[in-house]
Amino acid sequence: MQTDRLDEGLLRTAAPNGLVVLSERLPGLRSAATGIWVRSASAHEPREKMGMSHLLEHMVFKGTERRSAHQIALELEVRGGSLDAYTGRDQTSYQAHVLDADLPLAVDILTDLVRRPLLRPEDLESERKVVVEEISGVEDTPDDLVFDLHAESLWPDHPYGYSILGSRDSVTALAAADLRTLHAEAYYPGNCVIAAAGNVDHARLLEMLGTEGWFDDVAPRRPRAGVAASPATRGGERIERRDTTQAHLVFGTDTFPMHDPRRFTLAILTNVFGGGMSSRLFQRVREELGLAYAIFAYKHFYQSTGQLGVYVGTQPTSAAEARDAILEEYRRLAADGLTADELADGKRQLKGQIMLSLENPLSRMGRLAGSELHEDGYHTLDDVLGRIDAVTREEAAAVAAEFFAPERQTVVRLGPS
Repeated sequence: MQTDRLDEGLLRTAAPNGLVVLSERLPGLRSAATGIWVRSASAHEPREKMGMSHLLEHMVFKGTERRSAHQIALELEVRGGSLDAYTGRDQTSYQAHVLDADLPLAVDILTDLVRRPLLRPEDLESERKVVVEEISGVEDTPDDLVFDLHAESLWPDHPYGYSILGSRDSVTALAAADLRTLHAEAYYPGNCVIAAAGNVDHARLLEMLGTEGWFDDVAPRRPRAGVAASPATRGGERIERRDTTQAHLVFGTDTFPMHDPRRFTLAILTNVFGGGMSSRLFQRVREELGLAYAIFAYKHFYQSTGQLGVYVGTQPTSAAEARDAILEEYRRLAADGLTADELADGKRQLKGQIMLSLENPLSRMGRLAGSELHEDGYHTLDDVLGRIDAVTREEAAAVAAEFFAPERQTVVRLGPS
């Protein structure tokens, strides 16, 4: 195995079977965060099996070769630790945050979940009901549902537009054999990235993983290929009628993947546009016009594309006025870019957000894994801060003109007529 030093206290090991292990030692802590990322998630699913990755993520917690569902829930929790998992668009992640002394147990449990789940048909019947309830919960929560509707409107015929949870029909049709097939095809070492941060010794972490059999299969097996994004549907408006008290609107468009160097420019623009109380949208729509309590801009980066958007919740009678005010702010930013003061403030805000996030070992662990998963390589903090400082008004103006143009925005409104 080849181990490289990426930064002070930060090591990366590439195993012959394709597994990549990263760790960052933070000796001042008494805790450790560790996680396993599987390069398989909702973007890899056909429409008829929508929600399969998420259902598999649920099912591994129903029991493994070594542990019952109750033991999985109990072992770290009684030690004050936490165990969690999520399914995204491009990866599925299993994570634990524990006292440093409990790291071997966390590695054991995470390996059990990822490599040794039972996936029994009798467990599927009960867990399927849980997922259907989760789907129902989103449908009853309009400020969640509107984001799913917007993704579907942007990519109607691509998995990036499918629901991560799936639909009642697709989840009901899935069998235990489907989950076992997906597990065999995707949950192998070469398709995984393991990261840890905190009071972690890299050599000891490799020993733990070796004990759990992560390096037994020495034959290299390449990661699953990423999913190419299809062109997004830009512009247009979709109205979904629901008997809700508020009207919920999402504006947005596709952008670019995480490895695109313009991501820092887009992050600055997103913050200035709608990233907090000082942002243009908050000041205009909430403070000046009093049209909303919640309004914000957001961005997501995927393996082969990205997403930029704005959410607002407002009274149905105010929806048209809020829509017009937001689109006017889009026009102003696309036409004029940022002032020198806004750019300077936006840089300070983004740098502060990044540095404050690194106070948390879970964030540091996620940053390590992301550098590998997004195929962008590891960048030191000084490098990242330097790239942010290097953004010019001209670069910001070019990104604003391309991605904040109002005619590019797809708008979804959910609420009463």
